[in-house]
Amino acid sequence: MTNVLKGKKVVLGITGSIAAYKACYLIRSLIKCGAEVQVVITPAGKEFITPISLSALTSKPVISDFFSQRDGTWNSHVDLGQWADVMLIAPATASTIGKMASGVADNMLITTYLSMKAPVFIAPAMDLDMYAHPATQANLTKLRSFGNYIIEPGTGELASHLVGKGRMEEPEKIILCLEKYFASREGDLRGHTVLITTGPTYEKIDPVRFIGNYSTGKMGVALADECAARGAKVILVSGPMQVNPHFPMYKRYDVESAAEMYDVAATAFAEADVAILAAAVADYTSEHVESKKMKREADLMLSLKPTRDIAARLGELKKLSSERKVLVGFALETTDELLNAENKLLRKNLDFIVLNSLNDAGAGFRYDTNKISIIDSEGKVDYPLKSKAEVAVDIVDRLLELL
Repeated sequence: MTNVLKGKKVVLGITGSIAAYKACYLIRSLIKCGAEVQVVITPAGKEFITPISLSALTSKPVISDFFSQRDGTWNSHVDLGQWADVMLIAPATASTIGKMASGVADNMLITTYLSMKAPVFIAPAMDLDMYAHPATQANLTKLRSFGNYIIEPGTGELASHLVGKGRMEEPEKIILCLEKYFASREGDLRGHTVLITTGPTYEKIDPVRFIGNYSTGKMGVALADECAARGAKVILVSGPMQVNPHFPMYKRYDVESAAEMYDVAATAFAEADVAILAAAVADYTSEHVESKKMKREADLMLSLKPTRDIAARLGELKKLSSERKVLVGFALETTDELLNAENKLLRKNLDFIVLNSLNDAGAGFRYDTNKISIIDSEGKVDYPLKSKAEVAVDIVDRLLELL
């Protein structure tokens, strides 16, 4: 996945809370994402976690005082405010929140906050009674009015009202909030709306049985995350599956049958300028669905009829549209792979098609990896076996050449 935090400069403010130990996990996650972290800690914060531990993780001296204890060098809060891409205060105690709301600049963290040019995210940490107190809520409301982002405890969201308890949100949820913020404001797909279908479809036989396939939806979810990470509004149409996107979707529709996916995708395509059809849609469905569970018999005969072709329908809508639309299909083949994919490319009016073969080890259903070829009117490009997240990057990179 394209990492929206890569290269970002983060000022991490730590205050005097028992949750200060979680700052270590935050730092590790931020650095793993490729961010550069500078810690600013309050005097009370040092009672809960030692600066030497934090410095070892960031490879930077921790800033606590206005003047360095080593050589008396002045630590410039103004310079920090101009250096940072984002300031995160986690944990933020009721005391620090009150000082921030009132502009009480009696320590290095508050003066840095008051000089900050970048967006500020605040993760409160205190007991529930303190958090729910009208004074604390008034201070949080005031900070929101200043344009700060409050990561409400227990939600992982940038909420505007009281939800959850007073404990600090978990580090992975805090990181996700930062990713959401930067993904929505940056990225080469910003301004585009991408429709993605994923997962299998289930075609009912009776109330307990269905015709299905082995698709897990992992490839489509990886594509949804990659597009969202690059700033796109993603409309996800999902068949039954157990995996979920990391990023929030602009819209999500959960469907079961090919008919339901057809109807939703055909309608949603009007709103999108890109569609990626990664779902493993059943080609046939039962002509008659029993209302009661069928009893076991010696022989069972099923009468099947073709499902409506989603790719073909979107290809027709693409022709009729007055706006430029890009349509990407998938082909999972076992024989005559290239010929079948090329025929599908032409018949369904696709801009390019992603081919994978069940003959390739580690490709196709139920794997975390995939091996693809991208085929368009100019020819074919082969890619080596990669994780599905890496494959999603390759597909979206190719997509961008058409936008």
